[in-house]
Amino acid sequence: MPALASKGFAPIARADARVLLLGSLPGQKSLADQQYYAHPQNACWPIMRELFGVNGCYDERCMGLVTKQVAVWDVLRASVRPGSLDADIRQETALVNDFETFLNTHIKIELIAFNGKKAEQLFRRMAPSTCIEHLRLVGLPSTSPAFASMSYARKLDAWRTVLSIRR
Repeated sequence: MPALASKGFAPIARADARVLLLGSLPGQKSLADQQYYAHPQNACWPIMRELFGVNGCYDERCMGLVTKQVAVWDVLRASVRPGSLDADIRQETALVNDFETFLNTHIKIELIAFNGKKAEQLFRRMAPSTCIEHLRLVGLPSTSPAFASMSYARKLDAWRTVLSIRR
């Protein structure tokens, strides 16, 4: 029996977003909970709390990000991926999100920050280059618990540096 494709979520964004944070594709826990970065050991939401002061339930955290002009999305809208590891994404089944339309309706975005190497690789390989010519693209360390070789403190420092946030 063939594996079913995982399907991504709609972006968390307002029209005035200046930063777009991109992951690869939601993992199993995120899919089950229908929330970005739902795995309890994922460092994304703790980092967002440190950098932007977002707190509370999922909806409150999302609203906090959009008021700070930060959008969240994934590179892929769907792909077969058994489990949650980026290495298990089956590239031949990968479907990229419509970045051309998104960026044409979110014209203030100036920075795309990638949550991990796989997100950056997929985006650079699959997204139309014409829609990103004027944007700054920056890779960040993955917040995934699978990337345990880097401490939370080092991840936070890297994210803080790129997003130009000071305590």
